[in-house]
This record gives sequence, C-alpha cells and structure tokens, in this order.
Amino acid sequence: MNKYIFVSGGVCSSLGKGVAASSLGALLEGRGLNVCMVKCDPYINVDAGTMSPYVHGEAYVTDDGAETDLDLGNYSRFTSNPLSQANSITTGQVYNTVIRKEREGHYSGRCVQVIPHITDEIKSRITAAAKESADTDIVIVEIGGTVGDIESIPFLEAARQIIHELGKSNAISVHLTLIPEVGRGELKTKPTQHSVKAMQEMGIQPDILICRASAMLDEANRKKIALFCNVDTEAVFTCYNIDSTIYEIPLMFFNQNLDQVVLRKLGVESRHANIKPWKAVMENFKAQQGTVRIGIVGKYMEFHDAYKSIYEALFHGGLENGIQVELVKIDSSPLEDSAKTKSILDGFNLDGILIPGGGYGDRGINGMINASRWARENKVPYFGICLGLQVMVIDWGRFVLGWEDADSAEFNQDTKHPVISLLEDQDNVKNYGGIMRKGKYDSAAEPSTLIHAAYKKDQFSERHRHRYEFSNVYRKDMLESGLKLTAFSPDKALVDCVEWPSHPWGLGVMFHPEFKSKPTAAHPLFRDFIEAAKKRVKGEK
Repeated sequence: MNKYIFVSGGVCSSLGKGVAASSLGALLEGRGLNVCMVKCDPYINVDAGTMSPYVHGEAYVTDDGAETDLDLGNYSRFTSNPLSQANSITTGQVYNTVIRKEREGHYSGRCVQVIPHITDEIKSRITAAAKESADTDIVIVEIGGTVGDIESIPFLEAARQIIHELGKSNAISVHLTLIPEVGRGELKTKPTQHSVKAMQEMGIQPDILICRASAMLDEANRKKIALFCNVDTEAVFTCYNIDSTIYEIPLMFFNQNLDQVVLRKLGVESRHANIKPWKAVMENFKAQQGTVRIGIVGKYMEFHDAYKSIYEALFHGGLENGIQVELVKIDSSPLEDSAKTKSILDGFNLDGILIPGGGYGDRGINGMINASRWARENKVPYFGICLGLQVMVIDWGRFVLGWEDADSAEFNQDTKHPVISLLEDQDNVKNYGGIMRKGKYDSAAEPSTLIHAAYKKDQFSERHRHRYEFSNVYRKDMLESGLKLTAFSPDKALVDCVEWPSHPWGLGVMFHPEFKSKPTAAHPLFRDFIEAAKKRVKGEK
C-alpha cells in the first residue's frame, strides 16, 4: 500500500509549501524511497497554459506536454520523480470530467454533488498519479491555497477521506503555517493555533507542523504550539529564514529530524540517509568566487516567478562553474528605441544576455530584437530560449540580410519576410490552450557546434512549448549569409537551434532547457553559457 502525505498551508499564501514539500521529498528519496509528487490547484482553469505570467508565474511543461503550476518545477529540481499531467490536478480538470460523465449518463440519474462525486474524482486522480510508477512508496500531495479558502475545501475534504479510509499509519497531514514576529523579535503563535483550528474544523488533525519563522523556534514555543495544536512536540519544526539558497532547506529539515518523524508516523522502518548531494550543493555554493552579471531581457521582469525556472537554471550554471550569478532584470520595452539601446545596455556592464520564452502580444519584442543585435555586435555571450531564438533570427534578417520588415507572423501578419511563421497545418488553430508543439521532442545536433559540445552527443530530447517556428522558406538565405543552423528535428524539417558565426557564444534554441536543470546537475547549455560569461569576465577568448 502507498503511504500518503498531505501538505497544506495556513495563515497566508506564499509561505513556501512547494519548496517544503519538495525538500521533504528529497529527504525521503535520500532514505531510499520512491516518491510521487502531486499538486492540487484550486483554480478553475484546466491548466496554467493560458494564464498570464503576471497572474500565476511561469507554466512548467512536462514531457507529455502538460502545462502546470510552477511548483512542479520545484518538484523536478528537488526530486527525481518523473512528472506528467497526472501530477497536476486542478478544479477545472475535476469539474470538467465530472460534468462530462454526468452528460454521458455515468451517474445513473443521481444528483451529482461535491460530496461524493467531486471528492471521488479528486481521490481517483491522486491514486492514479501514485500508480504512474509501480515502484511508488510515498505520495506527497500539496494542496494549493490556504485553509479557509472556499476553493480549497473539496481538496481538503478528499484528503480527510483518504486519511480516514487508510488510517494514520498510512496517511498523515503536514501543515505549514506562519509564526509572525511582532515588536522586538517576539514570535506569536496565535495565528498558527487558529490555522490548525481551521484544519480541525475540516475534520483534519495535522500530524506535523512546519512553522515559517524569522529564526529557529525555541523549546518553549515548540511546546506551546504542540499543546494548543494537539501535536507532539517532536512534530513541530521550524522553516526559518536563510541567507543562502532554498537548496539548504533539505539540510535544515534533516538537522531537525523531519524525515525520521515522518517515517515513524507512517510506520516505515528507518534506513540510512544519503544527503551527500545536498551537502555538495551547499559546498559548491560556499566555494563560489567572483560574479558574472547576466542580463535577462523580458516582458515580465517585475514578477520573479514569471521566469522562475530560468533564474534557477542560471543559479545552477553558476554552481557548476564556481561563480556567483547576478541577475540583472531588464524590461525590454525601453529598448524598443534603438537609439537608446546601446547606452542602456552598455550601462549595465553585462557579461551575458539571456532572452527567455513566453509572453502575450508584441509589447517589448523590438526591444528584445535590439538586445539581440547589441549582444551579437558586441560579442557578448547570448542565450536565446524559444522567443529568444526567434528574435535572433529576426535580428539577423533585419540587420545582416537587410530585410527591414523581417518579423514573426505572430506579431506582423503583413510582413513580406516572415522569418518566423506558423507551419501550414497550424494556420487555422484557434485553441491557444492546445499549442501544437508541446512537450518532449527529439533533436539532432550538428557536429562541431556549440550545442553538440554542450550535450556531447548527436541526439537529445527537450521540452517545447510554442506554435511559431523558424520559417524554412528562408533557410537557404540564412545559411548563405552565415547564420549557423545547428540542431534540427530528426527529419530535418524543423530548426531547433541557431548559432552566430565568429562569436564567443551566441546560441538560441526553440525548446526550454531550463525545465530539466537541477542544483545537483546543471543543464549543459546553462553550464556552458555561464562558462562563456565567466571567460568574458576574465578576459579570455
């Protein structure tokens, strides 16, 4: 029988349930257990694919093309759990399925209700995720939102039912709350007491409390929380503020014996813990010397979570190169004035530029094109991802081939040189939640290229999320003018990577390598990009 851990949150949002759940998953994997991570999102959207990055941050893409909540990115970076559509459950998916079944007569004329029909569908999806792998030992289910939110009630009720049906030795509740600091460093436990009371009103008695606080809770506060919240003192843990990196949190929890307490409550025999990978991450972090300044030129720079996986992958590249990465967030809109682009970018003293993918509309696109041109002409290491490749190609068309109107058909349908365009079979697609090229695809790298040097093999697979492609109509012109096309789909029909000639490191890809980067193993493209920026700092060619 699988064991279940339900992770919920209280007091306020953005406490870090995803990182806490992921850190616990990392520790349990270190104990030799196979972990399945599941996210329950209360929003009515079917998935995160059509939501603006301003609203919900980035959409994390899985191998099977699911567009999910960014917390699945945390799951991927902290654990080895293979992720798919089954690991992401939304209210939209649940109600969509239940309503379809009702229309098809599956409920034999019964009145369809939240309990049991909606909760049964939630439970079915949770158990289905556990069965994705026959080797799953423990399922960690993160319930989005905050206890007390009306949207989260069906998911909490489903969790209550599973805990009741399986018993406390097979399913437990881990509740994350806030311990605010008032006045001169006085920690207040009352909000946590109220949060646990709200959980109890839902019929769930938390077994373990993780308290977000500015500092480690002392024994007196832990005993007080345990007494008023009806939990064991040994089951009250602190997730205190750290100055280093979120990748220290598994070690923080390990030092407090969180994984041991969890296993004891689940009746799993204790086994040797392997935390060497996380110790190595922190050793590499502390050993970093020097700094590279990487400019990220995008449209959603005010909201950190909009490019969450990009920032994490850059950090991983810094770890592997032994150098700190300073993120310089640059809004692309001011760069649309080409007369000001040089002075603006020169003023940042950048060692590299990255242009990420994603975004709605044409706001700031010309600024990205100008940034690409600046990096190309000034020999600054450049990494373009998805849209970042597209602006490289538009830049080349405009300023090398001399096609002043070169553009993407996505932004200018009247251009005579649509160097980026839809494939013929995509012209009539109106369902923007069903992007045509999405999920895992194979690519073939050309020999003696930057991308081949990074992967060190002829063929690799990465995740895509886009509709517009490099236009094959202009492939010959681009090649003859010097642009290097260095990776393709296996049948050579689609261009997956372009590189600049006579440049220290200028590369763009149509896929999203950031989704596969980990702190314990930086993605090779991010590793090589940061290495190129490091060489620029040192004045190496």
